[in-house]
Amino acid sequence: MMKAAVMYPQEALPKYVDFPEPVAQEDEILVTVKAVAIKHFDKRRAAGTHYSAETPQTNGRLIGGDGVCLLPDGTRVYGIGEGMMAEKAIIDKNRFVALPDNLDDATAAALPNAVFGSAMGLKFKADIQAGDVVLINGATGFTGRAAVQIAKHYGAGKVIVTGRNKESLQELLTLGADISISLLQEDEDFTKQIKTIHADTPIDIVVDYLWGHSAEMILSCFKGDGSFTNRIRYVSIGSMSGDVIQLSAANLRSVDLQLTGSGLGAWSREQVGQLFSEILPEMFRLAAAGKLTVSSTTVPLKDVASLWDMELTNGKRIVVTI
Repeated sequence: MMKAAVMYPQEALPKYVDFPEPVAQEDEILVTVKAVAIKHFDKRRAAGTHYSAETPQTNGRLIGGDGVCLLPDGTRVYGIGEGMMAEKAIIDKNRFVALPDNLDDATAAALPNAVFGSAMGLKFKADIQAGDVVLINGATGFTGRAAVQIAKHYGAGKVIVTGRNKESLQELLTLGADISISLLQEDEDFTKQIKTIHADTPIDIVVDYLWGHSAEMILSCFKGDGSFTNRIRYVSIGSMSGDVIQLSAANLRSVDLQLTGSGLGAWSREQVGQLFSEILPEMFRLAAAGKLTVSSTTVPLKDVASLWDMELTNGKRIVVTI
């Protein structure tokens, strides 16, 4: 038996309980877990509301699909598997990355989820090119803050950020953002700012963590008048403001607009392979060198329920230590 965070049907919070140790199959490795980040993805899967969630198990479901762990030979890695929020877990033998010695467990556990959407979206869905103007909608959270830095690393000429937290918007300017726009202002003022920027330096890429009404406003700003336009790649990564929008057909016909998403099911097998062979190792090296910074708050596994529903507003991520 081992200690683990387990979600039971009809329960709102995970339980810290004894649970049978997992048994590795042919393509799996049994590992000792060190740290696991609590992400919106984990919460939605545990609650059964994410599109990738399976049918709840009556005997409880182990939480967590990735984290920092030790291989049987002691090598410290970031790995993807099942039931990671436990003392022991199994990971896919083809989906782990060795970690730099000078990178702390909390950063190594927190960073990858932000890389998944932003780096994969920028690189494969938006085909980011040096000098591109990038708008990040909803950048004040943990993943958005990382996206600002990753966009700059990939050569963005200008990064525009939107958000509701005034203090966080100011902090984003120190992380590489060039222009910040508040989502708390009137719709007319918000769209005027976007249109002015787009007229001056056409926006090439939108990375959207919010969707909902703010996405409607941004897309409306790109509506053309029949003249030639630049190619705009709009990448949906999250839907914190709502899952459905109204989109004018004229938006699609009047501008060279590519509307796509970056998430589970949206990447090819080859792209996921590149994520583990190239992208994640590079991002871990940047973080170890202090060139990609993220913030986290740690909590011991036994206290996981106490912070499960906490929403951090300062761009931090909760990491469970084991």
